[in-house]
Amino acid sequence: MTETSDKLPLRTKILYGFGASAYGIKDNGFSVFLLYYYNQVVGMRADVVSLAIAIALFVDAFIDPLIGQMTDRTRTPIGRRHPWLYGAAIPIAIAWLLLWHPPEASAAVQFFYLLTMAMLVRITLSAYEVPSLALLPELSRDYHDRTSTLRYRTLFGWASGLGIMILAYGVLLVPSEKYPVGLLNVDGYSTFAIIGAGVMAIAVLVSALSTHRRMVGQYKAESSPPETAEGFSQMLSAFRFKPFMLLMFAGVFAFTNQGLTFAMTPYLLTHVWEFGSAELTLYSAVLFIGVLLAFLLVTPISRRTGKPNGAAFLTLFAVVMGTAPYWLRMVDLFPEPGSPALIPILFILLVIAIGASISAMILTMSMMADVADAYTYEVGKRTEGLFSSGMWFMQKMVGGMGILLSGLIISFIQLPAQAIPGSVDPAIVDNLALIFVSILTVVGIAGTWAYTLFPLSERDHGERISKQVATMPKVK
Repeated sequence: MTETSDKLPLRTKILYGFGASAYGIKDNGFSVFLLYYYNQVVGMRADVVSLAIAIALFVDAFIDPLIGQMTDRTRTPIGRRHPWLYGAAIPIAIAWLLLWHPPEASAAVQFFYLLTMAMLVRITLSAYEVPSLALLPELSRDYHDRTSTLRYRTLFGWASGLGIMILAYGVLLVPSEKYPVGLLNVDGYSTFAIIGAGVMAIAVLVSALSTHRRMVGQYKAESSPPETAEGFSQMLSAFRFKPFMLLMFAGVFAFTNQGLTFAMTPYLLTHVWEFGSAELTLYSAVLFIGVLLAFLLVTPISRRTGKPNGAAFLTLFAVVMGTAPYWLRMVDLFPEPGSPALIPILFILLVIAIGASISAMILTMSMMADVADAYTYEVGKRTEGLFSSGMWFMQKMVGGMGILLSGLIISFIQLPAQAIPGSVDPAIVDNLALIFVSILTVVGIAGTWAYTLFPLSERDHGERISKQVATMPKVK
């Protein structure tokens, strides 16, 4: 047995997972606040803002495979991944600060500023996230321990995102004499950016340090550098690997729904349910229960059903619970805004939905590590970074589509700029809810089916790993 075939120590899982705080803050900012900030505060058109964000996502997504291949081929005294991890920390923080401080300029200048800064944030995050996720197959070779390890990344990613959301809604973006509508408080967004930048840099460095000794020891024990996908044709060959393609197919639906839901959340909560600052803050805090639910239940579900079937069931369950309030509202069977029953019933359904959705995401990431092992076994090349980049490529492409779609929905229903909750034409609010849940339901059902096509099982994984371990060198 090698060190990497053992389960990871709890301390390593926690500190490795803490690094996902950087992605959580970035993802929360992009998905929840960025469209709203540039549209309602800066004053740019919603479709133009969503277009800039989507273009940045698409450009960054095509850079991810290059980063993945370069990390696979990196050869330094501290290994393949860690030079990237350490080098990304400060650039991430700087890019994040610049994104939330746009200049007062023409609409065209603001568009290109947003596009450039959004690209810089995403590319610098990729320089950390791609090699960080690529570490997983090497950190642990145990089928279920990988899922357990990813729970901590998910926990910290969501905790940081929700934490800064609570801070924003409860402290930074509250009504004042200057800004009667808290979400329009421009000074609050500046503080939001400064705090986020500091946490992101610290999280990246702590995570890199936590895995340094383990991975460098493994790297030095290798008798020769592993074979990787050297050229473009070999990269394409890896991406055509059937299990990889099927997992990407399922992920397209899952991450489209995630991007759409996150980008639409401020609009849905403020205009469909007419939440104020207090309710928005409570919503952010309550969502963390969903994260804890996923943290506690995803491994038992995976052990009972297997990863593919578990992801399929959880995806369908998330759609049912998450859309139920809106379908029931349309037939007057759900409490109206202002009703004492609204918040407890709505929050219970949404907490269950988010817990199921997060669990499906954890299983998806865990299955990617299994794909990397299967490819190494069948082809003989180590391409963990390439497959990790493929996951981020897909996530960003379809996430960008979700944000772009959100901007188009807002423009299509003609929601007024700087709209006050409760003052919008009810027909516009009804259209907002109907279009949102219709898309979410169709995409979610398609994703449920797609997960059932994934071919790699726990039994297959065990057979491959046992054969690989027999030929691996021992780490002193």
